[in-house]
This record gives sequence, C-alpha cells and structure tokens, in this order.
Amino acid sequence: MTIVMGDVAIRQVEPRDLDSCCTLEAACFPPAEAADPQSVQVRLQTYAEGFLVAETRGAKRVVVGMVNSGATHKTDITDEAFKKLVGHDPDGSNLVVFSLAVLPQFQGRGIAGQLMRAYAERGAAMRKQRILLLCKDRLVPMYEHLGYRDAGLSASDHGGACWHEMVLDLAVHKGMA
Repeated sequence: MTIVMGDVAIRQVEPRDLDSCCTLEAACFPPAEAADPQSVQVRLQTYAEGFLVAETRGAKRVVVGMVNSGATHKTDITDEAFKKLVGHDPDGSNLVVFSLAVLPQFQGRGIAGQLMRAYAERGAAMRKQRILLLCKDRLVPMYEHLGYRDAGLSASDHGGACWHEMVLDLAVHKGMA
C-alpha cells in the first residue's frame, strides 16, 4: 500500500527505514520521551502493519515522517512496557500509537495529518475498533481536528510530562469519511 499525497508518499515501513525512523524519533522527542533505537527496531520487526512512514517523492527519497503502534484489547495505555510491545496482540481491537513524528524542517506542511488519516484508514481496513494515543496539551487541537476525542488527562508520566488520552472511534470515523 502506498498513498501519494502531494509531494509525499505514505507507505508501510520496511527494514531499510530503521535508521531514518531512529533519526526521526531522536529529532522529534526530548531524550526522556524518545524511544531508543532497539524499541524502534522491535516495533518495525514485530508490527510493521502498524507502522507507516512518509517519504519525499523524486530522485532522492527521504523518510520525513512516521507513525507506529501496537495493538491490544486493553484501553489502559499507560503501561510503559507496552511501548516495547510487551503484551502486544496483533488481533487486539485497539491500536495504540507510540510515535507520530515529522522532521522539524518538514513540519507545518500537513504531513502529520496525512500520516494519521492514512493510519486511520489502515486501522479501519484491519477491522480495529479504535485508535488510542497520548499527547501533550499543545497537540490536543490537532488531534481533535482529525476526529479524536480528548478523554482527559492520563495517569502516565512518561518522560516526566503531562499527557492527554485521545481516542478515535474508527466506526464513527469511517462513517464521517
């Protein structure tokens, strides 16, 4: 599956993307919040179907964005071990986003929204019920614009930050599309 949106193509991650995805993680998150390269590799190898990348089109293709996840039947997404896919169930009804990242020099171009819309389409095609994620206060409006509901403050203190739990009901989202 490759979705072309303007000057960016969104596709499922491939093993050759590992270094680019690690670079994205380090560039977009503070060290206390960023996934280490081993965690990114585990996500890529274990659940590639829940991992999309955005790359520039043209002669020199560059991975400029990514979204990755795990799947579970649980709705409590505060378990830190789950970020390393401990307890991941590929048949789980919920997708849990771990990282949405776009290189700083490519931010503000709508790439994050494109990734999340493609990700929601993929989740619906996989017959998942909802997408769950944690985000900081400043990102709540972006996710609400994409159809997510703010479920309130999370008990998670990942990286020492304050997080909001966001939920996208895929059945409702699909009906809106």
